[in-house]
Amino acid sequence: MSLSLESSIKLASGHSIPQLGYGVYQARSKECEDGVKEAIKAGYRHVDSAQAYHNEDIVGRAVLQTDIPRTSIFLTTKYMPSHNVHPSSSVYEIIKNSLKKIDRTGSDQPYIDLMLIHAPFGGEEGRKNNWEALVKAQKEGWIRDIGVSNFGVPHLKALPSPKPSINQIELHPFCQQREIVKYCEENGIAVQAYSPLIRADKNRYENPVLVGLAKKYEKEVAQILIRWSLQKGYIPLPKSVTPSRIRSNADVYDFELSSEDMNALDGLDEGAKGACTWNPVDQA
Repeated sequence: MSLSLESSIKLASGHSIPQLGYGVYQARSKECEDGVKEAIKAGYRHVDSAQAYHNEDIVGRAVLQTDIPRTSIFLTTKYMPSHNVHPSSSVYEIIKNSLKKIDRTGSDQPYIDLMLIHAPFGGEEGRKNNWEALVKAQKEGWIRDIGVSNFGVPHLKALPSPKPSINQIELHPFCQQREIVKYCEENGIAVQAYSPLIRADKNRYENPVLVGLAKKYEKEVAQILIRWSLQKGYIPLPKSVTPSRIRSNADVYDFELSSEDMNALDGLDEGAKGACTWNPVDQA
């Protein structure tokens, strides 16, 4: 399997997304700004933010401070829906706020590469309205791709057309969400993996399979986890604000996990109980 830091995934829209992303969950102020700049310096060309992270403007400002043009950096953000039902017109105005924050280039035609609905809140009617707002923005051209996050199979099946380009879910060897992944793969929906490093859970990092593979390949456990995700065809979003970790998380292209070792990692799946974070894929 030939993978590199320049590897990308072709979305159903025809656009491409860099396969390795940089996550900024809970990153604030200067550490977020410095982290984004360090990631871009290390070769990342994909940054994942969200309205709920309160750092869209910081990400936009950091991108401006690099030598890489905005057009070469894929920026994702997410609309955080309410548990209540809101008309699509109201949702549209809320998502428009993200455009002003994350694309700070001053261009006459600012854009967001990818906007996701952060969670399946609001019931079927609310999800429909939220989706209609994103579809409108995509038709107008200031959001290039639209998708969802934390959506289970019933949520995906009930969405109006078009199909989402991406479903971003918690995904790592201990929480593989296989039914959702299978549905996405069968329906041309790319799968993004958040929390691919299991939030550096100490107990899980001491798992004998992970420890053994890290020793075998002379890599860190985090690098094994990221490589597993990449070889699965997912789009992992590792997060760190430590420069050395940001760089090492991208240093995963000089080795390949064997099929036997991939199977060993697949065998760690604990189903739903393996989730280490908020995982509302069964939300009504």
